[in-house]
This record gives sequence, structure tokens and C-alpha cells, in this order.
Amino acid sequence: MFDPASISSSLRRTADALAARIEDAALAVAQPSQQSYYDGWLLRYSPGKARRARSVNAIGAGILPLPEKLAHCIDFYTHRRLPCLFRVTPFSQPAGLDDELAAAGFGAYGDTRVMKLALAETTFAVPPSAARSISAEQFATAFGALHELDTEKTRAERERYTRSAAHGVFVAQFDGDAPIACGSVAIDGKLAGIFGMVTATCQRRRGIATSLLAQLLDEARAAGAQTAYLQVDAGKTAARRTYSKFGFDD
Repeated sequence: MFDPASISSSLRRTADALAARIEDAALAVAQPSQQSYYDGWLLRYSPGKARRARSVNAIGAGILPLPEKLAHCIDFYTHRRLPCLFRVTPFSQPAGLDDELAAAGFGAYGDTRVMKLALAETTFAVPPSAARSISAEQFATAFGALHELDTEKTRAERERYTRSAAHGVFVAQFDGDAPIACGSVAIDGKLAGIFGMVTATCQRRRGIATSLLAQLLDEARAAGAQTAYLQVDAGKTAARRTYSKFGFDD
């Protein structure tokens, strides 16, 4: 649990057009078949790992009273045996949704940050990556293995990546047949989203993730992208430190 007010107001409330475009692009990447639309809100209920694909995305204010909408969402997720999660962003509707959810008894947790990078400004030199390009299906298998996901969650991740509206590039590094790291970039016009970055616990702090990320950013530049973005838990200091080396900021 945490207090949303502890996050800088500049991150909680913004009218920045690029940030809004990034949020739209990220939603287009995570496209599970399990989703519904209710009075301006996108209700996703994938059984996979990503919270973006199994939560309420409040993208429109709608016209129904908020208590009625909250009751619908709670019932919706209860019937699907999933927790009722809300992704609250600076663009969530209606305004003040954070406070309304708190008043309704919802707890705040999962402080995540979206970080962005102007690709033309990247000057951080890293060793060449040993990762190789793979298919979306192979990527989901590697991702599931590295996160120790069960069959259902791995299948959900596979569906989500293969359904993405963006052009995806998927890479993984292997030790024999066993994946030790993977990551992907989803290219949507001038935006490139970094997703699915994970390194096996026993292989961390060896520069593998850094080299893999550099490879993905090179792919993004080659495709004409100008801005890269990613989402990371605020508490993952090692990952955030790696991203900051490249110039990513919140």
C-alpha cells in the first residue's frame, strides 16, 4: 500500500500531449481478447501477468453515476474470479477518480512509472547483445519460463503479444535451449514501447539486460521511431537505474 499523494503532482496530473499518446499506444499493445466496454471504461480480464490487460482502464468519463459504475466493475471481476483493479493515470476519467476510489474503500498499491526517452539523444555505449530475434510465440514461451508462469498465464501472454496492433520485435538470449533474458519493442509510428523485459535471477548484474535494451532501441531507431517508452514498478531500483543510464526519465 502507498499514498498516491506521495507521487509528484507533475506525474499525477499532466496535459502533456506526448504522455497521452504514449498511454494510448501502450493500451494498443496490450490487446487481450477478454475485454468489455462499459460507459467509457475499458474492462480487461485476461488471466495473464500484465495488470494493464486485467484491469479497468478509465479512458472516458461516461454518463452513469460513479457508484453504479463501481458496483458493475466489482461484480464483473468477481464473476471472473479476478481482483477488481483500476489503472489510474493522469488521463483517467472522471477527474478525481483516485479520491473517489479511496472513498469507496479501494486501496492504492502498485506504484508504476512510465519512462520515456528521445531516441536521438541516446549516447550510452554498451557491449553488443548476444540475444537473437524470435517469433512472438517463442517470446511468450521464454517470457513465461523466466517468470515461472503456469500454462494458462503463458497462453494469455502469447495471445496478447500476437494480437498487438503495433509492429513487434522480440528478442531473447539463451544458454543452450534455456532462455536467460528476453524483451520486446512495439513500434507504433514514431513511438516505440519496450515490453516484457526480464532476466533470469541467476544471470542478473552481468549487463545482459543493458545490452538487450540497446538492441531493442536500435531496432526502434531503424524503424523510424523517435521516442521510446516503458513501464516499470517504482520500487525496482536496479531496473530504473539501467533505464536512467540510457536517458529514460519519468
